[in-house]
Amino acid sequence: MTIYVDGNSPASGDGSRERPFQTIQQAADAAQPGDEVLVAPGVYRENVSPRRGGTAAQPIVYRSAEPLAAVITGAEPLTGWQDEGGGVWRVSLPNTLFTDRNPYTTLISGDWYNASLPAHTGDVYLNGKSLYEVSTLEEVRHPKRFAASWDPDFSLCTWYTEQDGDNTVLYANFQGKDPNAEAVECSVRSACFAPAEEGVGYITLSGFTVCMAATQWAPPTAYQEGMIAPHWSKGWVIEDCEIYESKCSGVSLGKYRQESNDNKWLHWKYKDGTQTERECICLAQVEGWTKDRIGSHTVRRCHIHHCGQTGIVGHLGGVFSVIEDCHIHHINNKQNLAGAEIGGIKLHAAIDVILRRNHIHHCTRGLWLDWQAQGTRVSQNLFHDNCLPYDFLMNPQAIGAIGEDIFVEVSHGPTLIDNNLLLSTRSLKLPAQGIAVVHNLLAGSCACVGRGVTNGTKSLPSPRYTPYHLPHRTEVAGFMTILHGDVRFYNNIFVQQPVHRLLRIAGAVMKHLKAFEWDDMNVRTGLDPYDGCPTEAQWKKQFEGYCGMGAAPSDKYYSSLPVWAGGNVYCNGARPGKQETDAVCVPGKVSLALTEQEGKWRLVTDLYDKLPATACTPVDTDRLGMAFEPEQRFENPDGSPLRLDRDFAGAQRSGAVLPGPFADGNGPRQPLA
Repeated sequence: MTIYVDGNSPASGDGSRERPFQTIQQAADAAQPGDEVLVAPGVYRENVSPRRGGTAAQPIVYRSAEPLAAVITGAEPLTGWQDEGGGVWRVSLPNTLFTDRNPYTTLISGDWYNASLPAHTGDVYLNGKSLYEVSTLEEVRHPKRFAASWDPDFSLCTWYTEQDGDNTVLYANFQGKDPNAEAVECSVRSACFAPAEEGVGYITLSGFTVCMAATQWAPPTAYQEGMIAPHWSKGWVIEDCEIYESKCSGVSLGKYRQESNDNKWLHWKYKDGTQTERECICLAQVEGWTKDRIGSHTVRRCHIHHCGQTGIVGHLGGVFSVIEDCHIHHINNKQNLAGAEIGGIKLHAAIDVILRRNHIHHCTRGLWLDWQAQGTRVSQNLFHDNCLPYDFLMNPQAIGAIGEDIFVEVSHGPTLIDNNLLLSTRSLKLPAQGIAVVHNLLAGSCACVGRGVTNGTKSLPSPRYTPYHLPHRTEVAGFMTILHGDVRFYNNIFVQQPVHRLLRIAGAVMKHLKAFEWDDMNVRTGLDPYDGCPTEAQWKKQFEGYCGMGAAPSDKYYSSLPVWAGGNVYCNGARPGKQETDAVCVPGKVSLALTEQEGKWRLVTDLYDKLPATACTPVDTDRLGMAFEPEQRFENPDGSPLRLDRDFAGAQRSGAVLPGPFADGNGPRQPLA
């Protein structure tokens, strides 16, 4: 059955075509498995909480009748501004406007949030763009340009809030614009489309614009809020939506609320956050975290941008999911939020998650796979400009938050990164193991190799033991610290680019922070950061002879794991690793630039004109082997073998196999996104 919604109808009806409902919530209350909710163009100022889900065979589908014309927003218009003089405007709101919590008394907080930057969950918007919150009225009257922002000129548009009895008062500086003549709004709801209960599965949300909600910080140890959130369920499809201006996260595929362990590190400070995270994972297993009940979501063809923390966030709840063909950009660009949970996409426990054909750029960090990236595949994506901008004012506190295309942290794998373009100043940050990097173009460095796996204590040892799982399942098989190594680099092209000025400054800072755990600020492209790791033969030699009880003391069970490399090409002085025997170093200068014109992104390069006539060995499951700790092969989520015979654009590799993400030299000449 089709249920109709039209917010412009003169009266709310029964959901028929002739007498549509006025709100999406009315339709959500009535919808049954197999129904389609068809929503007419208009602005729907509501937090839709579906009462029930569908089934795998009969999902409940919510569809915008015209693509992106139905807008679900967490904001309300702000009118009646009073001119206070000196560029300051004032408006007062009754607190009865806020139905779940007051976002102008609720501070951003949670595990791994940097609370030295106080901020409320609410925001004020000028023509759909959020202003910058400040801490005093004086800063509204005399705003200062925020140099850390990626848009420092707009940072002069500021707002401040205070309480006056039962009212919330907002002050704002719109830099000469009259708020009574512009579209000015403030966020009042904590979500836009999210069931209040767990287990409301098999819902499709298609073609909506979703924007401007007062979401809370989403660490892995808390209930993870998003403007769109399946809330611990299975089988959602989120497709063809535009999602923007969430205070924290746009889409959450994340964790439910564990009452005994919700932001426990913040509230009960006697255990480290890493330990409470381990407890959270084990507790989830007891409380029903299984493939039959949780995950297997699809996010596809969505345009996600200008969110404060993440475009997509998830822990535990996003397992076995697919994120594909999305355009994610300008995340955390205001720099008004800071902490360890920021990125275009930030996933914990991305078990058997596939991320393919996405375009991720201009984010503080592109993709962050934290813990348990087991069976995760990152394929055919375009990454660029995921690094702090050139005019950022460096300070020691920013070390470790410089940004990169892909960050895999304290995971045991197997994680496959193949056929991507990684064009930021830092391509990979890899304090992890069990990783295969195959047929990529890397124009940036490999950072944080050999560090970043402890908790940064002052003097005592603090290794981060993280879990690994039974293959293609959620059950924990064991815990282990990161030994480093256990990586494979096959058939990649490394191109050294001019070093980002910001990172040159950071390198100078690092001279005074030699013992800094979280980053090494490496800016050299190539595999030489792995020179301290052994080859497979060197590693196995340690285990010759008797190894059981009574053998001589040895470090062999805790030494670095092997590195495998072959078929890689190095340009512009990029450096091969010592383990390589067939590295090809291209003489002279190779040009490489990414351009955008009329929405089309192209790679301008003479790389394939200068590439020597060289053929690489094809890569498949047999060649990649298994990740050491989970003893799991690099394979498809269904356990079938991989064969990496498709390039960045999906073209078939045949005949002589070229290094890099393109099957032939014509690949870079086609639009990339």
